[in-house]
Amino acid sequence: METRTPGDVTIAILSDIHYAGPAERAGGEDYEFRTIANPLLRVVARAYRHLIWMRHPLDQGQQLDRFLAETGPLDYLVANGDYPCDTGFVGVSDPASFQSAQECLGKLRAKFGDRARFTIGDHELGKLTLFGGKGGMRLASWHCATQQLGLQPFWKLSLGRYLLMGVASPLIALPANKADVPPEEWPEWQPLREAHLAEIRAAFDALQPEQRVLLFCHDPTALPFLWREEPVRRRLPQVEQTIIGHLHTRLILWKSRVLSGIPPIRFLGRSVNRFSSALNEAHHWWPFQVRLCPALSGTELLNDGGYYTMQIDAAANRPARFTFHPLPRWNGLPDHCLIDG
Repeated sequence: METRTPGDVTIAILSDIHYAGPAERAGGEDYEFRTIANPLLRVVARAYRHLIWMRHPLDQGQQLDRFLAETGPLDYLVANGDYPCDTGFVGVSDPASFQSAQECLGKLRAKFGDRARFTIGDHELGKLTLFGGKGGMRLASWHCATQQLGLQPFWKLSLGRYLLMGVASPLIALPANKADVPPEEWPEWQPLREAHLAEIRAAFDALQPEQRVLLFCHDPTALPFLWREEPVRRRLPQVEQTIIGHLHTRLILWKSRVLSGIPPIRFLGRSVNRFSSALNEAHHWWPFQVRLCPALSGTELLNDGGYYTMQIDAAANRPARFTFHPLPRWNGLPDHCLIDG
């Protein structure tokens, strides 16, 4: 049971919902395997999905319904990206993925209304598949996400001495994602990135000395690029926590710490190159005081999904307190456990 004191604000945080609406479910769970031409690689991909990542990725919508049913009175919600399953691999410009994202966001908005804040993840915009190398970022998905779905690339929420900020990691990390972008679209993506970074610089420049920042950034690959921005780097002591998603499980975050600084591996394909390049710069993650919010459904291997509630003292007399709520895909685990800090 969480104890709430006068002046406290309670915020729910969830990430990587990967909700599949009717159209995505109708496409079948072999949607990724159909893109893999090499039979041996298909076997590897199936084993990875079946044993490690997620055996039934299109059947996790019940996790969102469980979250909505069990959360009590809350002041705000922050959803930290990746709303659809993105079975078309090009983001929400794909009609089926758009339907999933719209349904997912609609359920959250129905409960939280204008108390909800949403960051943009990579599955809203599209990304190359892990094994098949299909898909990628699309400008049409950017326009669908920001205009039709109403997702803001950058948002701020001021709560006393705390300032919550949400940023669009795919834009910030655009140089690392260049292989995902069609060459003819690249010139249009760059001004979007520059405009986004200008907003972020201005927000950090405007921070008052007494303010504390809680930063929401879906993909930690963006953090080294933020670290290179002088206004952000100068104000890093005021960043109390950076809440990330994308990695789905704390096991991957732990491995990222262990492998931080490894050289990029460029001869094993795009995916390995991308992961190793991100790890090469992972030492820039830790000054941001990173905290992972796992995927709502977790992973097949560990069944470690869930969400956080965060309690902040608007006067900033104490640090924010985080409570992790496991949401296992079977019964028998405790309803919640307190995570200090």
